[in-house]
Amino acid sequence: MRGQPELYETLRSLRIEYEYYEHPPVPTIEAALEQWRDFDSGRCKNIFFRNHKGNRHYLVILDHRQQLNIHDLEQRLRQGKLTFASEKRLMKWLGLAPGSVSPFGLINDTEKHVHLFIEKSLLNFERLAFHPNVNTASLVISTKDLIRFLDHHGNSYEFLDLGA
Repeated sequence: MRGQPELYETLRSLRIEYEYYEHPPVPTIEAALEQWRDFDSGRCKNIFFRNHKGNRHYLVILDHRQQLNIHDLEQRLRQGKLTFASEKRLMKWLGLAPGSVSPFGLINDTEKHVHLFIEKSLLNFERLAFHPNVNTASLVISTKDLIRFLDHHGNSYEFLDLGA
């Protein structure tokens, strides 16, 4: 299986079941849609941000069809302007390359630095699809198991209405 062995070890230790799918590289949502067409799950896009000082980092998970209301999120956070985090920051905090952003990357955040925002409408899906930290595969897991994974790892997270 493609991805980080630590991820699969963690999922096994938590007895989290998943469906694994290999596919050609899909670095964007547009490229992924063709590969995801038969998934019985919600399809997510993941965006990694930093605040204007560069001392806080945020992972945002949305339904793939949604647009983020970034100005609303900036106002809620009171951290100034949010910008996309650089490739260097993505590697430092999540251990991921661009196009592979996923909440599973939190296994590489040993400092629990990254805060996660999850669009609350995703709770309406029984299952969700994410990359297993590489963009040449996808995992489909239950939404409740995603929450178990997040609780186990320990990064802070919250569900918000993030749509535009």
